Amino acid sequence: MASYHQLPTLPSVAKEVKSSGDAGSTQEPLLNRIHDSENYSASAAILPFLFPAFGGLLYGYDIGSTSCATISIMSATLSGTSWYNLSSVQIGLITSGSLYGALTGSLLAFNVADFLGRRRELIVAALLYLAGALITALATGLPIIVVGRFIYGMGIGMAMHAAPMYIAETAPTQIRGRLISLKEFFIVLGMVGGFGVGSLLVDLVAGWRYMYGASTPLAVIMGIGMLWLPPSPRWLLLRAIQGKENMDDLRERAIHSLHRLRGKCLKALVIGAGLFLFQQITGQPSVLYYAASIFQSAGFSAAHDATRISIFLGLLKLIMTGTAVILVDTLGRRPLLLGGVSGMVISLFLLGSYYLFLEDTLVVAIVGLLLYVGCYQISFGPIGWLMMSEVFPLRLRGRGLSIAILVNFGANALVAFAFSPLKAWLGAGILFYIFFIIGVASLVFIYFVIPETKGLTLEEIEAKCL
Repeated sequence: MASYHQLPTLPSVAKEVKSSGDAGSTQEPLLNRIHDSENYSASAAILPFLFPAFGGLLYGYDIGSTSCATISIMSATLSGTSWYNLSSVQIGLITSGSLYGALTGSLLAFNVADFLGRRRELIVAALLYLAGALITALATGLPIIVVGRFIYGMGIGMAMHAAPMYIAETAPTQIRGRLISLKEFFIVLGMVGGFGVGSLLVDLVAGWRYMYGASTPLAVIMGIGMLWLPPSPRWLLLRAIQGKENMDDLRERAIHSLHRLRGKCLKALVIGAGLFLFQQITGQPSVLYYAASIFQSAGFSAAHDATRISIFLGLLKLIMTGTAVILVDTLGRRPLLLGGVSGMVISLFLLGSYYLFLEDTLVVAIVGLLLYVGCYQISFGPIGWLMMSEVFPLRLRGRGLSIAILVNFGANALVAFAFSPLKAWLGAGILFYIFFIIGVASLVFIYFVIPETKGLTLEEIEAKCL
């Protein structure tokens, strides 16, 4: 079995960078070393994938566990507190606290990511995960819970920024798509795990504390694992290119380049931010956060029925994400996007038609929702994160990704917040038809803008696709 210490992502590459006083003379041989690394075995790429992927696992766990924790914390008999009688706004602060923390973490990543590097950013993310989980689990009141949720969310923002980059920059080209898509699988796995842990602990007194505290061992493993792994070789190359130049000057030049938005940087930003924007405004947060209420409207009136359906949807997401992982490096990115989003468009039309014209045909709503969830998980779900990590040029990869992730979390927050009032104002049928129209627009965007990156190194993507 190959060892990850055989990879040219190692301290040997770092030594090569540091031993050369001339950045220009270092760039070409180091780039050749990186390209030569495309021949190393898949087994050697496991650990450089696994520990960054824990960042996605902890993100997904937060989504799943919070849905159960809010039930526990509001129970007069099981919350274990005297302040369980929380308003809808206060519960909203608990559920959305990590999302706004993620937005802040993304903003922070924009300023420090290239200085820290992918590895150290993931170590910081693990520490934020750990601190946020402990503060939330040990909280003595609502304000402390909100602070803990916000800190945990900052970990989400930094982990979702650095993990795709680290995986993309260390993975062999032949399996890069599978590994980055597998990170999405870990997010969904964490979500299902959060549902499972929450359902086991929801009947315990102060069960919500254990739900949030259960993530701390994973954060410790992630942090120790990243301490053990070497830096990304392409980040080392970036440092070699920068050489001994003043970091303030480099930062000013990078920001100026982003402001100009020309050429490769502009196209990469359009691809990355565009995919993430359409990923969210085609209704995905609505399904994720309101699936139970949608099914209750479709006839599942009992709360326990809705909870079981949410767990079932999580398992469906897991299966379909696994399908995308298997197909992405053989079938390609564009076919999965075009096929999956086409299925989403059909499902949104079915859901809109059900609420407007076919309320007596329950099967239409069920098929529509299941089709939407399944098609999202073979298209926008994994492929959005994958292409976002592939398309940005090396010099602006850290900052470009932070902008794309800001778009992701910002659009997520907007749609999740706006869904309920829009549903009350327009009705569910009209709202799903609006998502249907946006879905058609996203298909046009994918067809004309998104390139195929299967089988290309990151440098070849920059040269041929942008």
